[in-house]
Amino acid sequence: MRVIEAPSLASLTTLGLGGTCAREIVLECEEDLCGLEEILASSRPFALGLGSNILGLDGHHDVVLVRPAFRDGPEIVAESGDMVQVKAGAGLPLPALLHFCRKEGLSGLEGLAGIPGSVGGACAMNAGSFGTTIGSHLVSCTIWSEGAVRTWAKDSLETGYRHFVPKGLENSFFLVLSATLLLQKDDSMAVGERMKSCLALKKERQPVQARSAGCVFKNPAGDLSAGILLDRAGFRGRKLGGVAMSEQHANFLINTGTGTAAEAASLLKMARAAVAEQFGVELQLEVCTVPEGALVL
Repeated sequence: MRVIEAPSLASLTTLGLGGTCAREIVLECEEDLCGLEEILASSRPFALGLGSNILGLDGHHDVVLVRPAFRDGPEIVAESGDMVQVKAGAGLPLPALLHFCRKEGLSGLEGLAGIPGSVGGACAMNAGSFGTTIGSHLVSCTIWSEGAVRTWAKDSLETGYRHFVPKGLENSFFLVLSATLLLQKDDSMAVGERMKSCLALKKERQPVQARSAGCVFKNPAGDLSAGILLDRAGFRGRKLGGVAMSEQHANFLINTGTGTAAEAASLLKMARAAVAEQFGVELQLEVCTVPEGALVL
């Protein structure tokens, strides 16, 4: 276990915004879980992966970041006909899992190409793209909560659009430690080509090289995505100080290099209000904030 005092949210997130937290606890092996419940008993814990879906707010926060850095796997743990189960640690970068799938000729996750987060973070947000969600391929997740480690089968996990929670832990702090996924055997060249195609489309449509946290608002019900609504409301490329809504995709908030979380919050409030006024749609945040729930739009 590594404990880092006053960690910078700006340095721990892809958006690169935010102040500091009380401390960061990095879990490097399962033995580090011993005593974690006691350590977190009087704190405000926040589970952190690779910080690719996080908007850290300015200032100092009485929050303890907990980062499971288990990078074991990926490894094939079971096979049945053309179906294969692959297990990966929560701290493993998602691109590393996709590289393994391409090399081994395992299909199912190609649509996630270009998503920069960790396996644990992808599970916790039920990350998805191009019609693929990681939750739809889950066999089980190993999860820590309230001092105990337990493996939760898929039917005990509640998943939906950018939603994941073990049933019964809706109001509890938990950590994803590892995930086992069901994938299908395929030709490795074909898997690689599909990944390449998805990544090319992302680069064409999204600012994948910019400092961003991915889509900031969830897509509402109906035919129009958040990106289209924001575009029609005039927010494609809209700037405020050192932050902007991307020229490529209006639902991507980017940090141009000098941005602050206060500027980001103001721009998001303006964008949400404009969409509500013009289209009667109340956009909801997809990006997670630290502190949790502290940003009211």
